[in-house]
Amino acid sequence: MGVYDLSIEQLTERLVSWGEPAFRARQVHDGLWRRAAVYEEMTDVPAALRQRLAAELPLGVELLEEREADGGRTRKGLLRLGGRHVVETVVIGYRDRVTVCISSQVGCAMGCGFCATGQMGLLGNLTAGEIAAEVVWARRAAVRLPGFTPGRLTNVVFMGMGEPLSNYRHVSGAIVRLTDPRGIGLGARHLTVSTVGVVPGIRRLAVDHPQVGLAVSLHAADDALRDELVPANRLWPLAAVEGAVAAWRDATHRRPSIEWAMIQGVNDDDRQASLLARIALRLRAHVNLIPMNPIPGSPWRGSDPARIEGFSSTLRRAGVNATVRDTRGREIEAACGQLKWEFEGGPEWNRISATRSAT
Repeated sequence: MGVYDLSIEQLTERLVSWGEPAFRARQVHDGLWRRAAVYEEMTDVPAALRQRLAAELPLGVELLEEREADGGRTRKGLLRLGGRHVVETVVIGYRDRVTVCISSQVGCAMGCGFCATGQMGLLGNLTAGEIAAEVVWARRAAVRLPGFTPGRLTNVVFMGMGEPLSNYRHVSGAIVRLTDPRGIGLGARHLTVSTVGVVPGIRRLAVDHPQVGLAVSLHAADDALRDELVPANRLWPLAAVEGAVAAWRDATHRRPSIEWAMIQGVNDDDRQASLLARIALRLRAHVNLIPMNPIPGSPWRGSDPARIEGFSSTLRRAGVNATVRDTRGREIEAACGQLKWEFEGGPEWNRISATRSAT
């Protein structure tokens, strides 16, 4: 268990067992969470204690590589957490906010064919502390963004590597840590959890964290196509997902979001737009259209601008609130999983494509 997995009570118990006064734990906890400090920066803590903390309770956050794009407004970090898990975390600065996209798993078991992470399979779950530690790193990175951004982290989205609701216990624990007023103290309404439609998790989220936002990655508006694009649809088909999202909306009184990766010639026709419009209107949902990030060797590519505009126009004419997400960080492989794959030798897209063609 890493230091970010310890509550202030557990940290106090550990330090007291070392013969330290209880207030030292409060100082360390404040340094870790409120100030996003590393041990050597905690000058209010004796040097001997800092050395022991580093030796026995290491931070467990190692930056392997960092890239920037968009004039420095987008930063992607390849992090090793707990000495074992390599994940990606992206910090994006806008004029009025700074958002971090965090990972909840190493790889992903959902197998979505247009997603780099989905082709890895599930390699491991992050702990609550490891997930929260990504946000601590992001707070440090946010300070280095250009001056026309707020200079501080304002929003967290669980949209990085992994399916958050398949690691529900630790994602829930991370939410508790991130919203704890004794620590980072983010408002729950500034957090959003994304899912491909894990129905039991959506229902639990409504009960446990009703102020946290929900984004559902549909990518197809009929079961036949969604079975192909999002294999989890075979377990939780569209009707079940829609029912769970409607129940979430009724329980939380919040508007859900629908995420839709625009894939040329696959899910960007007028029929899919019309079917999506019906779902969005029933759920009173906002639709985010996401130009698919290019993935080297992938058989699919993102929709061209004209097709995206036609698709979004169909939604708007039907009365749906829809926006096209700003594409950021393409030159630094900002799509989830791309930088990790590059770091570890690259994906075997040809093998994957051949397997899909044979089935």
